Amino acid sequence: PSARPAATPSSSWTVRLRERLARTVPPGQVLPDRQPAYVRSWIYVFGVATLAAFLVVLASGGILAIEGAAWWHTSSVGHFVNSLHLWSVEIFFACMVIHLWGKLAMAAWRGKRGLTWATGVIAFVSSIGTAFTGYLSQSNFDSQWISTQAKDGLNAVGIGAFFNVLDPGQMLLWHVVLLPLAVGVLVVLHVILVRRHGVV
Repeated sequence: PSARPAATPSSSWTVRLRERLARTVPPGQVLPDRQPAYVRSWIYVFGVATLAAFLVVLASGGILAIEGAAWWHTSSVGHFVNSLHLWSVEIFFACMVIHLWGKLAMAAWRGKRGLTWATGVIAFVSSIGTAFTGYLSQSNFDSQWISTQAKDGLNAVGIGAFFNVLDPGQMLLWHVVLLPLAVGVLVVLHVILVRRHGVV
């Protein structure tokens, strides 16, 4: 049998992907081992701490999703995982706000970094929605109280028909699937842009 002809660079998907990645993030910038001296700032530490907390949020939330919405009410292990999820969210927001305000003070959008700044801000706003739906997914009196207080405000701005805070199933799916996916995509895009354009 005749040997299969070797793929030319233009038809090889691996070459095309490698070239696309090289155009997106310059070689050596994806995982650099050296950074400028001015990167030794707590503002960047809070950015990395935000990423670390986000990973803990996803992992603990994944465990909660596997075991079910009411598991943490009846299990001591579930209560621990739920507490880990809550406190990692608290750390996530605290570090993100410090990073956001620090970068605002540094005018981080300079040097064609406007999209980097915008993705960070939009990720922050999306995170607020994710946290809000988390409070609505607790399946206890606290979540009922929050949802009844929120429904009038959301109806007043005209989104109550699409975002029904009194529907725990809808809020759980927003919290577990849609909003974390949006935040995750924005965080990945933000990190890629930081690697591509460098830090301020």
